[in-house]
Amino acid sequence: MSLLESEDIPLEVIKSKIDGLRNFLKISLSIANAHTVDFYTCNVWEDFIAVPPERVLSIISSNCHQRPETENRRTQSCEVPSGKDRSSFGFCDDSKRLVDVATLLDAANRYALPGLGVCVPLPKIMQTLGEHQRVLPSAKDVPLEPEEFMNSKKSHEVQIMSGVVASLARHCRVRQVIDVGSGKGYLCSFLSLQYGLQVYGIDSSSGNTHGAQERNRKLQKYSRAYQRHRKARTAVCGGGERARDGLGEERERPEPGGESEERLARDEREQDTEALLTLPSEPAVAVPPEEDSPEGNLSDAPSTGVDGVASDSESPFPFLGVLSPELVELPAPRVPPARLSLEERERRKRENLERKRAGRDDRDGLFSPLTSYVTAQTELCDIITHLEDAMLVGLHTCGDLAPSTLRMFTAKPELKAVCSVGCCYHLLSEEFEPSCTESESNQWGFPMSHHLREPAWFCGRNARMSACLALERVSAGGGLPIESLFYRAVLHVILRDHYSAFKSEKRVGNVYSKSASFVDYVRRALRKLGLDESKMSDSLIQGYHDKYSPRRPEMHAFNMLKVSLAPCIEALILLDRLCYLKEQANTSFSAVVQLFDALTSPRCYGIVAVKKQS
Repeated sequence: MSLLESEDIPLEVIKSKIDGLRNFLKISLSIANAHTVDFYTCNVWEDFIAVPPERVLSIISSNCHQRPETENRRTQSCEVPSGKDRSSFGFCDDSKRLVDVATLLDAANRYALPGLGVCVPLPKIMQTLGEHQRVLPSAKDVPLEPEEFMNSKKSHEVQIMSGVVASLARHCRVRQVIDVGSGKGYLCSFLSLQYGLQVYGIDSSSGNTHGAQERNRKLQKYSRAYQRHRKARTAVCGGGERARDGLGEERERPEPGGESEERLARDEREQDTEALLTLPSEPAVAVPPEEDSPEGNLSDAPSTGVDGVASDSESPFPFLGVLSPELVELPAPRVPPARLSLEERERRKRENLERKRAGRDDRDGLFSPLTSYVTAQTELCDIITHLEDAMLVGLHTCGDLAPSTLRMFTAKPELKAVCSVGCCYHLLSEEFEPSCTESESNQWGFPMSHHLREPAWFCGRNARMSACLALERVSAGGGLPIESLFYRAVLHVILRDHYSAFKSEKRVGNVYSKSASFVDYVRRALRKLGLDESKMSDSLIQGYHDKYSPRRPEMHAFNMLKVSLAPCIEALILLDRLCYLKEQANTSFSAVVQLFDALTSPRCYGIVAVKKQS
């Protein structure tokens, strides 16, 4: 048994943890699955909570200042209503309403990943992998400075994950790395430049393809200038308040923690949380913002690849710009095979054959961005001409891309290790969710493991949406956009009372940020939904606001409960993936590892696995 295998947690232990977590979520998921938009129209508070909202907020505030792993900590129990003395995890067995907030929060702490005690510490992983660091060349003597090419969050993620990936590559004695959902190529670039690994970045987004082609054009024009400038800057500047871009021109570096940065981050957090809490349980509800993705500070911006979910562009001169032109290979854009005509498929087959006959060598460069739509069944050798033993990585792979990455790892003998960090749980497909449509590939994002598939377990879209919320940031004072959530819920009442159209194919979108008042918000929303706003006078609209304002604390308290349950739902999703890997006969080691700081990067957990040696 290798040192790495000695750190492996047995499958039966993981199953036991999952069973305990399931028992907790069977009861508490009722809160997570309640939709914020329906808060007043469906009397959500009265149906689920038997405690005053002020009491709920007080206990949550106290709990946020306590360490989750502390045992026998002081609790504040709510009084159980007379005749309702039987409860489970704080819920009354008869009414199913929450009667003991402290008990619920205590259970939520115990069933989050830190409380379950199933994570292998990152330092332990790196220490064990360090035994193999003499096999392949280590990091370059002169470290790169990723802060110059990406924001602090991305830099934090890339530096840590690249170190783990490089150590795994040394452990498995491989030189090729395949980044599925590579997006803008930040991780790929760092792995190739800092560690000398041969990296293939596969992404399916046509937007990313266009961006990569444009960056390649700029790269060819400015590469030599950048290399000359970097030498000059190292010799002369030595850091300081100013940095230079790829053109050799000075630019002001943003001051970390500055007022403008804090204001921008706050605005992004509020918009992201509103999106998470108001996205619909069904596509027909007129709720979500225009971009159906909780990107930004509360959850990580997704990469793209297997499932073709695009990520937003970031810097006009991303980290790819430090590569030499001869290190970049950009093939023609690809789309999912199902969308191609028969003629196009035949043409591409001919191109691949001609490419191989011509002897074109993928190994000529260290980093090859490839645009392709892949699944677990895709033959990687059809995309990568000179495929060798390799490892698979994915940094914030969106929705079904993360489980597809793990399936690809187990199915392909040439893949010796995997390091996957997922995000956007609300975009996962659930096999046993009643309202879920049939999967095109007949492979579902959740559940993956036989242990959870056997009881046909499902979470529900609203619960998966809740799993995207960032408890650590809220606990640190990030807060929730309560006013915008309140506006949306009251709008739902107006739509029900006056338009019989509170279910619609159209979306309200991000109207709140453009509105000067509640009246202005309602009128903008009605126009966007194509409804007759003349039916509502200003005084009538304002009357709805005044009627429900006293109940705003209920919404605040309820959403804080949803945030408190978020780590437990995320834990079940990740343990399901871990259980799947441990069920495979060809996997020697698999673990959940906290890679990133949770405040900096809320989707901070990665799945790491290594194949058995042949």
